[in-house]
Amino acid sequence: MAENAEQNEAKHDSSSSPGMTDQEKEMAASAYEAFLAGKYDESLKHLDALQEHNKDDYKIAMNKAVVEFYKSGQSTTWDLKDTLMKMKNQVHTSAEDVDGLDDVENSSLYYNQAIIHYHMRQYSEAISIGEKLYQFLEPFEKFAQAVCFLLVDLYLLTFQPEKALHLLAVLDKLSVQGNNKNGKGENNNSTKEGANQKAEFTAMNEAAKSKMHQYKVRAYIQMKSSKACKREIKSVMNTAGNSAPSLFLKSNFEYLRGNYRKAVKLLNSSNIAEHPGPIKTGECVRCMFWNNLGCIHFAMGKHNLGIFYFKKALQENDHTCAQLGDGNNGQSKRFTGIPMCALLANKRYELLYNCGIQLLHIGRPLAAFECLMEAVQVYHSNPRLWLRLAECCIAANKGGSEQENKGLPCKKGIVQSVVGQGYHRKIVLASQSTQNTIYSEGQSAAIPVASMEFAAICLRNALLLLPEHQQQDAKTENGSKSFSQSGSTESGSENSDACSGKGQDADKFLSAAPSSPLRKQEVENLRCSILACSAYVALALGDNLMALNHAEKLLHQPKVSGSLKFLGHLYAAEALISLDRISDAITHLNPENVSDVSVGVQSSEQDQGLDKGDEPVESSGKQTPLCYPSSVSSARAMMLFNLGSAYCLRSEYEKARKCLHQAASMVNNKEIPPEAILLGVYLELQNGNTQLALQIIKRNQLLPTTVQRMSPDSRKKPVQPFQLSSTFTQVQRK
Repeated sequence: MAENAEQNEAKHDSSSSPGMTDQEKEMAASAYEAFLAGKYDESLKHLDALQEHNKDDYKIAMNKAVVEFYKSGQSTTWDLKDTLMKMKNQVHTSAEDVDGLDDVENSSLYYNQAIIHYHMRQYSEAISIGEKLYQFLEPFEKFAQAVCFLLVDLYLLTFQPEKALHLLAVLDKLSVQGNNKNGKGENNNSTKEGANQKAEFTAMNEAAKSKMHQYKVRAYIQMKSSKACKREIKSVMNTAGNSAPSLFLKSNFEYLRGNYRKAVKLLNSSNIAEHPGPIKTGECVRCMFWNNLGCIHFAMGKHNLGIFYFKKALQENDHTCAQLGDGNNGQSKRFTGIPMCALLANKRYELLYNCGIQLLHIGRPLAAFECLMEAVQVYHSNPRLWLRLAECCIAANKGGSEQENKGLPCKKGIVQSVVGQGYHRKIVLASQSTQNTIYSEGQSAAIPVASMEFAAICLRNALLLLPEHQQQDAKTENGSKSFSQSGSTESGSENSDACSGKGQDADKFLSAAPSSPLRKQEVENLRCSILACSAYVALALGDNLMALNHAEKLLHQPKVSGSLKFLGHLYAAEALISLDRISDAITHLNPENVSDVSVGVQSSEQDQGLDKGDEPVESSGKQTPLCYPSSVSSARAMMLFNLGSAYCLRSEYEKARKCLHQAASMVNNKEIPPEAILLGVYLELQNGNTQLALQIIKRNQLLPTTVQRMSPDSRKKPVQPFQLSSTFTQVQRK
């Protein structure tokens, strides 16, 4: 957005009021010319002289504030904001008072306020002011164009592409009207001055058209309208050529279509060295280049390369902030020391968000936790981010195989240790589940550390941030990555009430910055994921009643996916067993409860935001993460393993043995969990088959109860039962 030109235009309009004398108009024109030439001291002198004739005219004071702001190198943003606020109070008008804007000259004051809100990322306030200004723009075409471009940018930043397209259509009409008027003026005035004005107008019109095509591409990318986007990209390439912005947009389009190699090729062909710096454009193109490469490699499943590029983007971002004089990486509350037009160049928190998601995928939850904890300080209203923080805590506290870590020659998950030698050699079996149940004691759960207690707080925050409304169709919720400010939003026709605030976009989406907003079906799927994680965390913390509550809520969701429904039954059963309600747990462990283990919920083509007539796109290359179990038969086998454990707690050993061997026949030996092996050992010991129990331990697999003779001594010795875990699987899903 050409912020300099827009503020210059606002200043010029407010300097030449209709009631001014010829002398005052001459002084105003001189001040404006000096301002355009960068002679700010001379411009201030003319404005001081003008103010002596009109001491009560606040517009002159506003222009002085703008000149002083430019004189300081645009680094006194907060002071300018305070000055404009005082002037607004002086004229006793507000953006909420429509009648106060009836005097169009006051609109320059509000426009400058909107510009400051925009650069401070206060998009809601900027949109509120811009939509009020939009109602009074008909007679002022050039000023109308500046306001419309500001609103279009704001709508795209807040993922409202339908409203942006409506305004772009209005800009097209203004451009046509301007061309017609310019043609009439040429017939009446054939002087050299008129020819120069026409050439200047034509150049500005071409630049505006190129910018409009780029905005349309961004809008269609957000709507996932590939046909319209492809058409607009051709127009962008024709008007802007192979410039960095046009190639970035085309690369973004190919990224969303799944053509990752082509997207990388387009990025590499962009000459980012020739692009103006952040002082002029407000964007760090090198930072965006590395970030986009990281997003593409994330989508390709090359997570180590992805984190490499994200780190490069962070380094470039920090270097840019240091060059701009922002020693605190953009964290200064008063926005001093850095030019206003470069405030938006700092992408530190968006990059930290991307780094955190990437680190979580490559199995580094503690590093991911540190990145996401810094990002959540800015994006604290994002429920998806709180879920990701909880997943970091869960992954960091998942119980691992202690034998593997120590390098012991023991069977995985079965043998805790081996003591003694020879005849006195003893095998010590694992006495409980390998889940990590040791947490920090004497420390507040609210302290941000990667503990299960803090995970419970994160999940509670995530649930509270979700809206309470009727459940809608759900979709699989995945971690979003920001790619050149593009996102996935619901498609639809242009809204004629786009600038009146009567649109229904606020009801359709839930903001989840810095990623794309959540649609209704995505919100409900996110709710299911949060409930599943909440049940898992509550079980790990020993809060069985809360775990049962979360699991039952999950099972009552109307569009819960098959995998989460499977987990809901398992978590509910484990909580019920811990509460000594084994009969209720057996009901949940019925294998017939599992009929689907798909990760996502099917949604219509229209819900996905795709055009029905769109051509098929290439395979995205993303593979759905395979969480155990990967098939219905494996899931039912897991239910039978747990059902056998429940029967064992009721001393119904024969039923438990049948469940165990039936489940073992349904899956590969490698898929049998170590807890099921322990259950087999326990059952054989209860039956007195000590030799068979030893064989199960040595071979690390379930063996059929064949002709294993029992010695008389083994019949006489009573079997001391060891502690048996209630259920085997506390499967958690990211």
